[in-house]
Amino acid sequence: MRTPGQDRELAIGFLYTEGILHRRTDIEAIKQEADSSVSVAVSGELDLSRLERHFYASSSCGVCGKASLQALRMNREIHLDRSRPKHSVEFLVRTPSLVREKQAIFEHTGGLHGAALFDPEQKLLRICEDVGRHNAVDKLIGAELLAGRSDFSDLLLFVSGRAGFELTQKSIMAGIPFMVAVGAPSSLSVELAREYGSTLVGFLRENRFNLYAGTERVVSD
Repeated sequence: MRTPGQDRELAIGFLYTEGILHRRTDIEAIKQEADSSVSVAVSGELDLSRLERHFYASSSCGVCGKASLQALRMNREIHLDRSRPKHSVEFLVRTPSLVREKQAIFEHTGGLHGAALFDPEQKLLRICEDVGRHNAVDKLIGAELLAGRSDFSDLLLFVSGRAGFELTQKSIMAGIPFMVAVGAPSSLSVELAREYGSTLVGFLRENRFNLYAGTERVVSD
């Protein structure tokens, strides 16, 4: 269940944010099949038995819970720099409108989620849309990987919906230290962000927001 388009990006982003693919150089080949599937050849051995849950892509939330939290800890060593990036309150409250202006499909349908990446200079690097929130994030991460990016440590991730556990997990797995969401976070998302030193902002709308974790990255004007 996904919005058609950017299937290769969706596949690569999904494998990366779930810890199955660890780096861009692990990809040997990507092939778009006639039946709308994508085949990815990966170098090295894959120990899928280490994963605690079964993964699938859908437009709704996937399987969440403590088992997912344990799977994240097992997959990849994650060290987020608590000193960067820093963003001002003034910039954060402007991000929803900056992204909305670029959501071409949303303007026609009103029914798609958006995910976007901003650099430390507040430049909008890329935006992806999909009927599923986490699909949009996977497409976004996958597109950056295929474009040659290997480091996400100074980026900010914007999501147009709720800050559910899976989105926070994907952000941290990608090494993104700053995530802002228009909607509410779950308690497990807040727990995860605090554990890994990630900045988590929720209810980012109408010139206000709630700051749940990583306060050191938010500066006052």
